Amino acid sequence: MADKNNLIVYLEYEDGKVADVSLELLTKGRQLADKLGIKLEAVVAGDNLKDIEKQVMPYGVDTLYKVQDKRLYPYTSLPHSSILIKLFKEIEPRIAFMGATSIGRDLGPRVSSALHSGLTADCTSLEIGDYKDAKSGTEYKDLLYQIRPAFGGNIVATIVNPECRPQMATVREGVMKKEIYNSNYKGEVVDLDVNKYTDNTDFVVDIIDRHVEKSKVNLKGSPIIVAGGYGVGSKENFDILQQLADVLGAEVGASRAAVDAGWVDHDRQIGQTGVTVRPKLYIACGISGQIQHIAGMQDSSLIISINSDPDAPINTIADIVITGKMEDVVPKLIKYYKKNSK
Repeated sequence: MADKNNLIVYLEYEDGKVADVSLELLTKGRQLADKLGIKLEAVVAGDNLKDIEKQVMPYGVDTLYKVQDKRLYPYTSLPHSSILIKLFKEIEPRIAFMGATSIGRDLGPRVSSALHSGLTADCTSLEIGDYKDAKSGTEYKDLLYQIRPAFGGNIVATIVNPECRPQMATVREGVMKKEIYNSNYKGEVVDLDVNKYTDNTDFVVDIIDRHVEKSKVNLKGSPIIVAGGYGVGSKENFDILQQLADVLGAEVGASRAAVDAGWVDHDRQIGQTGVTVRPKLYIACGISGQIQHIAGMQDSSLIISINSDPDAPINTIADIVITGKMEDVVPKLIKYYKKNSK
């Protein structure tokens, strides 16, 4: 078994592909492992794992734990939890990451509860830093700063876990950047025996049929996004945003307030409780700019804010601010783009 106290990432694996969120966490994990002078490890449980190392080693993985068994795919709670709990007891990782997906949200609490480790969900940033306990005066070096919006987004909380291990966090897809570390990186592959890490009772649930509906909205892949907030005012006004998006070849996004108002479907929601996007151009219409929304789009290359409130928080991160009513401004933009795109 490999060295102890390293950083480990749980890999989600579907249709022969490692999930983007897992690769994003490997990128962040490699940066943090380098900073701490420890190894980056990964664990995957499933079926048809033959060449998975080719996908993950370029991200700087030092050790990949593989548990191969046809009963491990599709994901079910008990066997995957058992594998992680037993493996973590053996290798005692300092830090563990997983995606804040339907799988991660199920798996993370089970593992952290069994190990009494604590878990911070939906982190928007992960850093390494020191901490001094105000009560005891104890100083802790090189803790994981688990950073996320709290109290309805009114503050950004930095959460630390001084004593318990592993320090566990989940992160949504798209929050971290995915970057190859070294395309020729060679790590070690450790094949684990499924029977040593699971029990027959873990396999009491048998999935007879499974159908996953793929989203038709591709916000993450769109280079231009026209997004609307509560200031858009109505479902009908979202039709105007759609017209602008059609002219620009863009996707329409929305803030949570617009989704909650029923003007647009949830799969178009951008932000902490939606998707994280990095388009070349982001046009924000009637979006005030709560911290949860900004967390989902602040890395856009160019941000244009159209808002009747000149003091809207989003204006502080916008490159171009247009103060005015969205229903006055957007039709003019449509007219201008139509005229100049011929």
